[in-house]
Amino acid sequence: NNRRFMIKHETIIDGKRHTVVVEKRASSDLLTDSGEVSKQLLKIEQPADNHNGGTLAFGPDGFLYLAMGDGGPQEDPNGYSQSGRSFLGKMLRIDVDNVPPDHLYGIPHDNPFVERDSQDWHHEIWAVGFREPWRFSFDRKTGDLWLGDVGQVRFEEICIVRSGENHGWNVREGRQSFKETYRRRDATYTEPLLAYSRYLGASVTGGYVYRG
Repeated sequence: NNRRFMIKHETIIDGKRHTVVVEKRASSDLLTDSGEVSKQLLKIEQPADNHNGGTLAFGPDGFLYLAMGDGGPQEDPNGYSQSGRSFLGKMLRIDVDNVPPDHLYGIPHDNPFVERDSQDWHHEIWAVGFREPWRFSFDRKTGDLWLGDVGQVRFEEICIVRSGENHGWNVREGRQSFKETYRRRDATYTEPLLAYSRYLGASVTGGYVYRG
């Protein structure tokens, strides 16, 4: 309706890899890009060249959801997925329609960490504790967010993700303990809907609910 569309991609800035989210506009016939300069909404520095997340999609609530991986290289050695000070290993949720003056996007008022100190928790964060949430979608019947989170060595996860949840990585992988380094005493971890071992299949790459 408004010709706006969003792209999430990788780029090198000052010699360092970043994930950027940009807003662009389609041509008036909606067949091509308009050629107008894109508007950068987010820029997230990556520690390595893998686990950079995947899907971005508008939810039934009209907000933009962005899946971010832990950034790599392996096992999330810096604990980004459990840190509120990092966008990595998270599901982010922003408002691109109601933008305050001098801001690039808005923060939905019911995001789960908006009451926290912004020095400790990014207010864009909607859920935490993911390794490589490559694909997700919203169930057209229920509105649930279904996500496939690629595992480290032992388990692949299929999750239903809700506001404020902590899905455990890298303290947990699947339904089992992984490392204790970044465990917090006050943390409650949400179990995946399904965790399957590599003996049963390769990395989870789906993310869509099929209703035949």
